[in-house]
Amino acid sequence: MSGSMFEGRKPALLTGTRLLALLAGLAAALAQPPWGFLPGLLGYGLLFRLIDRRGGPARWRSAFALGWLAGVAYFVVSIAWLTEPFQVDAQAQGWMAPFAVGLVAMFLALFWGAAAALYRALAGRQPQRVFLFAAALALAEWLRGHVLTGFPWDLPGETWRAGSAPSQMAALVGAYGLTWITLAIPASMFVAFEGQRGRLMGMAGTAAVISLYVFGAARLAGAPPLDPHAPWIRIVQADVRQENKYDARLFNSIFYRYVALTARPAARLPDIVIWPEGAIPAAMEDYLAPQTWTEEAIAGALAPSQTLILGGYRFGSAAKGAPATFNSLAVLRKVDGELQVDAFYDKFRLVPFGEFMPVDSLATRWGIKQFVHVGDGFTPGPLPRPLALNGLPTVQPLICYESLFPGFTREGAEASGVRPAWIANISNDAWFGTGSGPRQHLNIASYRAIEEGLPMVRATPTGISAIIDAYGRVVKGQRLALGAYGVIDGPLPPALTPTLYDRLGDVLFFLMLIISLAGAAPPGLRRRGA
Repeated sequence: MSGSMFEGRKPALLTGTRLLALLAGLAAALAQPPWGFLPGLLGYGLLFRLIDRRGGPARWRSAFALGWLAGVAYFVVSIAWLTEPFQVDAQAQGWMAPFAVGLVAMFLALFWGAAAALYRALAGRQPQRVFLFAAALALAEWLRGHVLTGFPWDLPGETWRAGSAPSQMAALVGAYGLTWITLAIPASMFVAFEGQRGRLMGMAGTAAVISLYVFGAARLAGAPPLDPHAPWIRIVQADVRQENKYDARLFNSIFYRYVALTARPAARLPDIVIWPEGAIPAAMEDYLAPQTWTEEAIAGALAPSQTLILGGYRFGSAAKGAPATFNSLAVLRKVDGELQVDAFYDKFRLVPFGEFMPVDSLATRWGIKQFVHVGDGFTPGPLPRPLALNGLPTVQPLICYESLFPGFTREGAEASGVRPAWIANISNDAWFGTGSGPRQHLNIASYRAIEEGLPMVRATPTGISAIIDAYGRVVKGQRLALGAYGVIDGPLPPALTPTLYDRLGDVLFFLMLIISLAGAAPPGLRRRGA
């Protein structure tokens, strides 16, 4: 009798636990910008407590299920904007939108499930197991940013608004190291009632929060002022919606919007003018060809002393000589009345299913291939390297998706031996619509400025465009909102001396993982390892 009563209650208990796991993931997602509900960070602590419960031999499988459910809720909220690209051609692709969000969220959640299972398989009962939880989930997030092409969107460490005091810790340990810290803090709150050691752990978590704010405030207090003699930047935001780019009747209108904004009079002539990714819906070879009306119009909008940076696609050859199409950034100057191309940067990290098809034959069968509007998609360029500009500070380009990846600029500096003075992030955020996507992307990209100690200039066709200082803060008055048409004119903020993260990369992050795994594993496991 009692056994049957217990068995009748078991499904309800499991259902409640699973609902709590979903709630934990939802709360953690709502802590991220643009929502910024920071108490939602306790969702990580709730997930820690749920998977920390004692169980039988299948406990790691139960932990996997709970971690996976929390991840599904987290990623459904984080990538809700993914429905927007399918609305550009809604008649043909609109039906795919909810499936895309759900399937991608379920795939990404596998990393969280694996982290939960790893933690549950290794964890002991000491309060310091919170470090093991933080290490397992932080490692899963690092893998999410590297497996296949990687997709490090909305890392837990990027929950803190870029430019805020807590975000400055990324200058020391990067976004992945800050992810470990961000996960360990709420987990520590959930062991605070486990005796004296638990109270000490809870106090340590509180002290860590205070330290984030104190360190960040001190770092921001030492920020150098803007230099009025620095190169003057103009960002052009023409407010061109994505679906309009595929209407040939609107080509002239789109083109002249960029030209008119480039030539707009100003009190000080900009040294550098920046157009966004994919600004003109045509191949660069076509509209930059000498003596075409488009080339003459662009040249007419520029002064001889100005440099124009723009994004677009161009044709070329791959490594083995095969024809290729590149998503590129071009650096142009007007020389003797005509445009001269000084340099190209070809995007290295491409968006799967957006810029190339990982499984080409399957994509064609399902009709997804139509999502790539340029031939058979793009070919990745060579490893990133900074570009030298004519008499101007050296720049590292980041094209859209590339701004998600911690250490990308650092890799380019190591490969070339040249540290850039600033980052140019051109992006086509028109794909993201007007919801959370563009706001999230601005926050994520700004972390690259904090990590490297370099200012960033972000140009997008529909917003949000901005000049960002080396602390990840949008410079006051140097921002164009979603749907705005206009320009941003302002000085390039100064670069800082190389940050600790710029010098070491993810070395400190991996050291944190090693110490966490070694110190928080059960004593029996440590003895066997010895």
